Amino acid sequence: MSRAPIIVAARRTPIGRVGRSLRSLSVEQLAAPVLRALLEDVGLGPDGVADVVLGNAVGPGGNPARLAVLTAGFPVSVPGLTVDRQCGSGLAAINLAARLIQSGAGDCYMAGGMESVSTAPWRIEKPASLYDLPRFTHRARFAPEAIGDPDMGAAADEVAQTYGISRDRQDAYALQSHQKAITAEQAGRFALERVPVSLSSQTRVIDDDCPRANLSLERLAKLPPVFSPEGTVTVGNACPINDGAAAVLMMAEEQCRALGIRQGLRFVDAAIAGVDPNLAGIGPVASTRLLLHRHPALTWSEVHHVEFNEAFAAQVLACLDVLEIPPELVNPGGGAIALGHPYGASGAILMTRLFTDLVRHRSPGAWRGLALIGVGGGLGISTLVERWDG
Repeated sequence: MSRAPIIVAARRTPIGRVGRSLRSLSVEQLAAPVLRALLEDVGLGPDGVADVVLGNAVGPGGNPARLAVLTAGFPVSVPGLTVDRQCGSGLAAINLAARLIQSGAGDCYMAGGMESVSTAPWRIEKPASLYDLPRFTHRARFAPEAIGDPDMGAAADEVAQTYGISRDRQDAYALQSHQKAITAEQAGRFALERVPVSLSSQTRVIDDDCPRANLSLERLAKLPPVFSPEGTVTVGNACPINDGAAAVLMMAEEQCRALGIRQGLRFVDAAIAGVDPNLAGIGPVASTRLLLHRHPALTWSEVHHVEFNEAFAAQVLACLDVLEIPPELVNPGGGAIALGHPYGASGAILMTRLFTDLVRHRSPGAWRGLALIGVGGGLGISTLVERWDG
């Protein structure tokens, strides 16, 4: 009996810009409609789900995955587990669920991620004494100061300088991301993966907030550097800040066959690796090299679709250069620069995009995909999947 993990459904919310279309919704309110849609897609009841594993990076703490399970109306018997690997949380949750299936711990899991930066609580450091004022901080620490703990934007500038990624290349890549996203939207390639989100009985959010049809290289070139006067990272060639959720439904192959499910994505393998936190964006190089080391016969000619989280154009371009990934394989529907980067959800959005193009639309000649994401603190995650026709 096969324990191969098969992704049989993948969904996401529209991706909202912070403070805009999804600003009133908490993480569990974003995740709940996605969880319900996954069950509807395969005609499965929630009683068959062994666990729901969801990533979250800047949320309220506690166990928001369990909160999302109950908000979705699932029976109290269905548990929930929250994973925090920062930007990689959603993909890490999917990888964990796959390993649980492989181990025999359970047959059916939901996994993904959720983020509401709009409703995230403020982070305040506790003062050393009652006579000191508390200090607001914008993020948790990723690494000890002795090693270096730069903000991700400053680290992206360092990557651009170290790997010789020019401002012109970054801007051109950003423009292409928006153009591809607009083309994919017009072709209807996002419609089946998105779950409309209700704000009230009269109002629903259906579309993504951020792709821009009117962007140009001239407009991008006018934007100043954000993180240092000498830098090349701007708001135009970096991702926006976003709200959203995404998840997959994953089963052991034997259960798929028993339920009559005959198509999906087979989880092949995944790897995670660490790099210098000062060059955090280069993390996917290390994780992909580790993954390829375990699959030495695999070449780029045998990978048909790469979803790479576009936190910064500089980071993506540096990784593509070092790994020698053909650019035409990468993000055919655009990436996070255009669509957005809701931290804890982004890794699951990558897998949702792979599912749409390799399974829903069955792009001609495309059946093997790779999801890549870099993570604050100097981490990379790489996950390899193949189309499965049971």
